[in-house]
Amino acid sequence: MKLAPTYPVNLICQVLDYPRSSYYYQPKELDEEELKAAIRDVAGAWPTYGYRRITAQVRREKHWTVNSKRVRRLMRELDVHARVKRQKRRTTNSDHGFPRYPNLVQGLEVVRPDQVWVADITYIRLLTEFVYLAVLMDVFTRSIRGWHLGRNLDQGLTLTALNRALTTGHTPEIHHSDQGVQYAATAYVETLQDHGVAISMTDVGAAWQNGFAERLVRTIKEEEVELSEYRDYQDAYHQLGRFLDDVYTHKRIHSSLGYLTPAEFESQWRAQQAAIAALDTAPVTPSLP
Repeated sequence: MKLAPTYPVNLICQVLDYPRSSYYYQPKELDEEELKAAIRDVAGAWPTYGYRRITAQVRREKHWTVNSKRVRRLMRELDVHARVKRQKRRTTNSDHGFPRYPNLVQGLEVVRPDQVWVADITYIRLLTEFVYLAVLMDVFTRSIRGWHLGRNLDQGLTLTALNRALTTGHTPEIHHSDQGVQYAATAYVETLQDHGVAISMTDVGAAWQNGFAERLVRTIKEEEVELSEYRDYQDAYHQLGRFLDDVYTHKRIHSSLGYLTPAEFESQWRAQQAAIAALDTAPVTPSLP
């Protein structure tokens, strides 16, 4: 404000509708080396984060105003790149005689928690064996509702994960999975039906129709499994549990959730709905004539 030497600051701010505090506040230019150190720390903790998510994480942790283009430039200078490594092993056996169910979620708009759960299975290589992880995720909040790590790729694997999910106080309207035998088996289907859950399945060979679950499994692989060396089954169970129940749910931010964690997003959504409900039920005071 070049007028300041001529006119009082209070008058100038009033005329321009400019906050007086903003006039006196001179933002400190963020030191480049300090920002680089923060980027290294975030990239080390979250190796698969790209520049947008690293920017959001730095803002969360440091409470700094950081430009994403600046972060991208500094990542290039630091030679920091999101780690992407994908591998696939067959865990789905759709060659069975159990009933099949239509895809109920194709084109469906998901607008609330527990409207749709998705389920999937992945393998994990240990030193002397393979183990298998079954997970169920709520699509709207990206919250993991249930999981189980088993030594066998059988019906007990998915049924244990499902039963654990149903004891959390949540029940889905729709359960969506592939047509694998573990999800089509009688005990699994009857458990869903007993809880009034509609069953939805992808078409055979159309893994993309279960994209939310596929992305969840990829995240687990890239951000936990591929960065860990499990001694044995018990060690894998413990570390995966820590990642799924703590890191993924309460610490990992999601761009699709406005860079909130699943726990934060679900808590905020439920608080907003409670506030709306309170307004709808509040008594109306009649106006005076």
